[in-house]
Amino acid sequence: MYQPQSYAIALSFMLISMLCWGSWANTVKLCPGYKFQLFYWDYVGGLLLGSIALGLTMGTFGAQGPSFVTDVLNTDARHIALAFAGGIIFNIANLLLVAAIDVAGLAVAFPVGIGLALAVGAVGNYIVSPAGNPWMLFVGVALVLAAIVFDAMAYRMREKQRATTRRGVIISLSAGVLMGVFYPFVAQSMTGIHAPGPYAVSLFFAAGVIVCSLPVNYLMMRKPLDGGAPVSLSGFKVVPIAWHFWGMLGGAIWCAGAVLNFVASRAHVVGPAVSYSIGQGATMISACWGVFVWREFAGAPAISKKLLVWMFLFFLAGLGSIALAPVF
Repeated sequence: MYQPQSYAIALSFMLISMLCWGSWANTVKLCPGYKFQLFYWDYVGGLLLGSIALGLTMGTFGAQGPSFVTDVLNTDARHIALAFAGGIIFNIANLLLVAAIDVAGLAVAFPVGIGLALAVGAVGNYIVSPAGNPWMLFVGVALVLAAIVFDAMAYRMREKQRATTRRGVIISLSAGVLMGVFYPFVAQSMTGIHAPGPYAVSLFFAAGVIVCSLPVNYLMMRKPLDGGAPVSLSGFKVVPIAWHFWGMLGGAIWCAGAVLNFVASRAHVVGPAVSYSIGQGATMISACWGVFVWREFAGAPAISKKLLVWMFLFFLAGLGSIALAPVF
């Protein structure tokens, strides 16, 4: 399998991961009117196919460790269970985050959910595998959290559309805790004697996502957390074929980011705390898409646009601090 041998390549993997995690949701915008619960079936299919495709390519050709297929066949039950559990936890967190957006709005769900996930994940991953300068890492995390707060304020100034409900905050907090907890399971699944490589772990992780989706996503179809009407599975059959393609592409994009992030976390001096923290900068990438491509702030007040400037400045400073933590 391929494993980067220099920090520069590992850093490029983490940045690409951030781009993937912050960009996959654009595929949702290309399917207007497609209920997310239905979109999610395509999404998890793309995630599984993406893990297999990357395993049979990057995971097969390279001088480091066993090939993808050999790794999958020889992994013990404990390591499989850890990766599988990580997929289950991530899947529940992801579905809760989407439900929180429906209930409380993007301005509440993303800053509360992803901000909390960044803090929980950075601490948890550093405990599992301490690597890099802790002061630079956690100062960088603090700066990124500040950037997310500016992002939230900018959205709130723009929208002013709905009151923050207790239900929305609780769902956002739940999503954030779970989103921060899933990665240490993945890190542990790649640790220890005879531990599998990141490509095999990605397949076990994807399997956990799919198995979890069957009952959990179906339950959310029957009883949406936003209080809306149940979603019928018949809607999955009547949408344009292109929408199924975009859904699968969205899953494949997220999966590509996850695999590169897992690979980078195994590189020398990087560690899962740094890799995860940079990956969670995806929130700012999503903001970039919204501001510069989808023009979501075209009619926003001036104060909202000023807050966005501060958001980007704090984000870049935080990202730089986290990226330099392994070097110093």
